[in-house]
Amino acid sequence: MLEETQETQEIIQRIAALDIGKAELVCCIRVPGAGKRGTRLQEVQTYSTMTRSLLVLADRLRQLGVTRVVMEATSDYWRAPFYLLEAQGLEVWLVNARDVKHLPGWPKTDRLDAVWLAKVAERQMLRPSFVPPPAIRRLRDLTRYRADLVGVRTAEKNRVEKLLEDAQIKLSVVASDIFGVSGRAMLAALIGGERDPKVLAQLARTRMRAKLGSLTEALTGHFTDHHAFLLATMLDRVDAVSADIATLEAKIEAEIAPFAAAADRLDEITGVGRTAAHVIIAEIGTDMGRFPTPRTLPPGPATPPGSSSQPARPRATAPPGTATPTWPGAGRGGRGRRADQHLPRGALPAHRPAARHQAGHRRGGPFHPDHRLAPAVGPHRPLPRPGPRLLRHPQQRRAQQTQPRPPAGGPRLQGHPPARRLTRHHQRRLDPAALRSAGCYRLPAHRRFSDQSRRR
Repeated sequence: MLEETQETQEIIQRIAALDIGKAELVCCIRVPGAGKRGTRLQEVQTYSTMTRSLLVLADRLRQLGVTRVVMEATSDYWRAPFYLLEAQGLEVWLVNARDVKHLPGWPKTDRLDAVWLAKVAERQMLRPSFVPPPAIRRLRDLTRYRADLVGVRTAEKNRVEKLLEDAQIKLSVVASDIFGVSGRAMLAALIGGERDPKVLAQLARTRMRAKLGSLTEALTGHFTDHHAFLLATMLDRVDAVSADIATLEAKIEAEIAPFAAAADRLDEITGVGRTAAHVIIAEIGTDMGRFPTPRTLPPGPATPPGSSSQPARPRATAPPGTATPTWPGAGRGGRGRRADQHLPRGALPAHRPAARHQAGHRRGGPFHPDHRLAPAVGPHRPLPRPGPRLLRHPQQRRAQQTQPRPPAGGPRLQGHPPARRLTRHHQRRLDPAALRSAGCYRLPAHRRFSDQSRRR
């Protein structure tokens, strides 16, 4: 039995939306109207992104009683308005631009984007993104800057190794870490002017002493003063960046103090060290209630390169009761080489996989008989093999064999008559009986005309 129901639309009465750029932003404010029920008042105004203009915007929002401010995540330009309005006591939401899709066919301008964002937000069709509190923000800035400095130091170390390869110094072949105690001592001796490989090899420490012969061979090269100058500059850069990283780590330890208990619990997980625990807390905070599912976790520096925060797509598995192929590489998507590929076609074992048209497409069932990829009906006929003639490109023209011109007055070479343009007389239909009586039925096609018609 159908019953009448009255739908009431949940609308946020006083809301504002910001379309943010580098130099200015467009603010759309929507509040209830003073007239009949359901009317809305709208104000669209442009403000500068300077601090004084943003304070004026905050005063205007408080004057109109706006309860929520929504903005899109536009590069890093959203940070200053977000932090300033948040400090003024307003509820600020940062939403993903993917969730706010512009309607097709509408002109895309800053004013229209702000109005559309306000209309979507007032109907509660958006969800806020995770923006950590100020304490987590400071920790995040420190951990991300440390990761950047580690990348800079690694790049400088790679330049050092390339410079040694240019000087034919193969120290990285023998030593696993050329920036260890033994490696730094040898590099310092090279910068100081020592070129004797035996003397350089004697600078090895502990376990490196067992490789004196290999070190002597690896340190034999053509290291010049030019290489010494570049090596000294690069090592100074490495040492300076290492000192900055040590300072950052001390600052991170001071900022992580309020979250020491969470860091200790993460450190107990196998594979998660102290540094990784700091990064995890800096990226997702300590309140896991904000992320109902693993898909909502924000990807960031804590996510390994090349991976995603979303779970991997499950692979198709064989139906229960079917035998699993046993050739090497069968468990890696079939990319491995089977152990029976060297056998003839008739000697394949029984576990040979079915043909593509028999097993069906990977995204559907078997092919229809009229499909263009369906097997052809009839016996298998191999492709014809090329003859002994030379292969040539399909677009390459065959060379024209020119015949020698006969001398003047000599006999004419046998060949086809010269091509002529057919006239209407030649194109008319001839009587078959006349051709048969003239004996021209068996002549070639280019000679089926009488001498009289050829003269004309």
